Amino acid sequence: MRAFIVDAFTDRPFAGNPAGVCLLDAPADAAWMQRVAAELNLSETAFVHRTAENTYGLRWFTPTVEVDLCGHATLATAHVLHTTGGAAPDAALHFDTLSGVLTARRHHDSAHSLDFPADAPTEAPTPPGLAEALGAAPRWTGRARHDLLVALPDAAAVRDLDPDTAALAAFSGRAVIVTASAPDGADHDFVSRVFAPAAGIPEDPVTGAAHCVLAPHWAGRLGRTALAGVQLSPRGGRVGVELHGDRVTLLGRAVTVFDGALMS
Repeated sequence: MRAFIVDAFTDRPFAGNPAGVCLLDAPADAAWMQRVAAELNLSETAFVHRTAENTYGLRWFTPTVEVDLCGHATLATAHVLHTTGGAAPDAALHFDTLSGVLTARRHHDSAHSLDFPADAPTEAPTPPGLAEALGAAPRWTGRARHDLLVALPDAAAVRDLDPDTAALAAFSGRAVIVTASAPDGADHDFVSRVFAPAAGIPEDPVTGAAHCVLAPHWAGRLGRTALAGVQLSPRGGRVGVELHGDRVTLLGRAVTVFDGALMS
């Protein structure tokens, strides 16, 4: 079985967010996939199998749990299929997932676009203890379907954040997304960091699913539907977003850094 490690939302190796991609001949046992994901120990590992022409079943696992949406591992999967001959370079790929059908397209500049569901956050009271766990006072707090979104005063506050990630696990089912507007003159519109200790990921390097929350949040505040975000993790990465009603297009590149065989 071929297995890959792909750095997603970057155009160079050893940046962005690494994802595992396993090419299956047929659906696999969930317990086995969870063990493989734990062995690879990446933020997510994708398992994909073809069901029809340009149509695939796709599931994602962190080292500890299955998740119902993952942007960077979907980008990594599309990149692998398009660059290894698994699919024609110009084919739109349709993935059947726990979040419905997601579509990926490869463009002439080798970037990919992903069609994902938007997840607009609703303003909510700041939970007691959150500021202490973050080490910063939220300017605004909102709830999305699985995530807590926290706005800080500026990009420097996001960059310099040193939270108690174990304490943050109590505040969201999936992740705590921290964000702020970009500095004046920047080539992007907003910044973020994403902490998901409840899913076994203390800090995620670049998070496509979080941008399904960030896109409607910032589109409403900036009055534009096409935006660019930079995730300020140590590895860093860039995600373009385009809001279309209840859908978000995520834009990014990917680089294969490992191509091998899974032996068991």
